[in-house]
Amino acid sequence: MTSTLPSTPEPAPIVACTISRDVQEFDLLIEDMEAVLGEAWGDLGFSEAMHFFAQDDGEDLEFVALAIDSEDEHTVEHLSAIITAAKKRNIKVVLIADDVTPSALHHLLRQGADEFVPYPLPEGELAAAIDRMRTQAVAAAASPEGAGVKLSDDGDGVIIAVQGMAGGCGASTFATNLAWELATVTKDDPPRVCIMDLGLQFGAVSTYLDVPRREAVLELLTDIETMDGESFGQALVTFEEKLQVFTSPADLPPLDIIGQSDVQALLDTASRHFDFVVVDMPPSLVQWSETVLYAAQVYFGVIELDMRSAQNTFRLKRALQSEDLPFEKIRFMLNRAPRFSDLQGKSRLKRMQESLEITVDLHFPDGGRAVAEAGDHGQPLGLQHPRNPLRKEIAKLAQSLYEVGRSDADAA
Repeated sequence: MTSTLPSTPEPAPIVACTISRDVQEFDLLIEDMEAVLGEAWGDLGFSEAMHFFAQDDGEDLEFVALAIDSEDEHTVEHLSAIITAAKKRNIKVVLIADDVTPSALHHLLRQGADEFVPYPLPEGELAAAIDRMRTQAVAAAASPEGAGVKLSDDGDGVIIAVQGMAGGCGASTFATNLAWELATVTKDDPPRVCIMDLGLQFGAVSTYLDVPRREAVLELLTDIETMDGESFGQALVTFEEKLQVFTSPADLPPLDIIGQSDVQALLDTASRHFDFVVVDMPPSLVQWSETVLYAAQVYFGVIELDMRSAQNTFRLKRALQSEDLPFEKIRFMLNRAPRFSDLQGKSRLKRMQESLEITVDLHFPDGGRAVAEAGDHGQPLGLQHPRNPLRKEIAKLAQSLYEVGRSDADAA
């Protein structure tokens, strides 16, 4: 007669880990991790994470939740190294931040964090972030890097360039949301839209839309002479199945990696395949800025009602006019414009226009905290905060551009 002992169930494999200075400081995170994953998660300290990634158990990790607060900001470089190490091993990163400065948060997001969730955690937000990452992983597996985007060579695209007159004036936010509104301007036969991030070193479009930076972008930029529709399509990433994105490279290339003829080739290729091409320009003037200025049917200059924008606009005007370039082609839009009742702000705007001898055609309201929240979540305002006043004005502009483009097409 033999006796058998009850078998001990195998422990659940660890598919995720929290990484923090002290996970007990993030009790809501513990509760949400248990609710989503049961016992299939572990906890690591900052000093343990890098070593664990290199072990066999680290290969099974699906994602890590990097939880930080204000006391961790002095270790931002080490935190960046953790994110970089995780990404090299194809481990997704959810950034959980409590009372962290925007500069530190922005730096860590640029390092490649896939999702951002503020702490205290909104109800269900961690689960939603995990679902989004898993959906993206499935989509990436179904459409590998080499597949790219299939393009049709029958476009006659309108090129719309966006240039910020000062850092932080909202040019990339405007360009990204304008591209999305154009791509969704109508449900019946919407236009084909591509946004190109030509801020080659620090472009933020991929962050604002939470899309990966493909290695094919740098490969294309270094060999534009052999570019065709297929290689251009391989460099694009699709956002929400409606918008095509040409991101800035994953690495930091020199600004002179491309010249005027290269940029012209990029614009020509994009306009052949899309109805609208939105170009997010770098904050600096480069040798090919003139190329975009001439190629664009619409060139927006984004300003704010401050001395930085006024001085930089004056310097740009003087530089362009000294080279006999069409400064008058720039259509100025005022971001964070004074409200209807702000008479003092309107008076300042009038004096600014008179002193610079420019006309500010478009006035866009301050979107408030919702703009930063949408960017941190990798979503356009139209998806994250559709009733936001800034989103409504951008949608009106997109509708106007679409109708003008359609009427020109009909006339042709």
